[in-house]
Amino acid sequence: MNFSQYLKKPQKLNNAEGVAEPSWFVKFFASGLYSGYVPAASGTVGSFFALLLYYFIPPLSHPYFLLSLSAITFVIGVQTSGIMEKFYGHDPAEVTVDEVVGMWTSLLFLPKNILVAGLAFFIFRFFDIMKPYPANRFDTMHGGFGIMMDDVISGIYANLIVQLFVHSRIFSFLEYLL
Repeated sequence: MNFSQYLKKPQKLNNAEGVAEPSWFVKFFASGLYSGYVPAASGTVGSFFALLLYYFIPPLSHPYFLLSLSAITFVIGVQTSGIMEKFYGHDPAEVTVDEVVGMWTSLLFLPKNILVAGLAFFIFRFFDIMKPYPANRFDTMHGGFGIMMDDVISGIYANLIVQLFVHSRIFSFLEYLL
């Protein structure tokens, strides 16, 4: 199977620069299985979609499986989001594969429970919107690598914060209350 045929198969010219519309596979993958085509808050929807996949697909709770899948998704996401950017413009809202990888990064090596998952989701969304250094640098880059990396950085920040909560007495107290 020639994977490149799915990445670069032009369908029609449809934007101001005359760039070919991305193939169905590029749209499907880069948009986080079409979650990026939700009309409002596509980044939040893509992040929530990633959280649902993590929570309801058992192998995703294994950290090395999640890490491997995140790495593969990152590599393909760099390619597909770069193609989408050429058609839709800089860091388009339709691209949510970056949120998927960022959300999974925020969940790596954490216990799988609803409190941890919810905390990771909200902290990841905060960092993804605020774009602290160096995420803000990647956000200004053109191309798929910049699109993907700002969310990976936000996911790393979120993961570190959630790790602190999980290993603190505050989190133990909150679990006791629930």
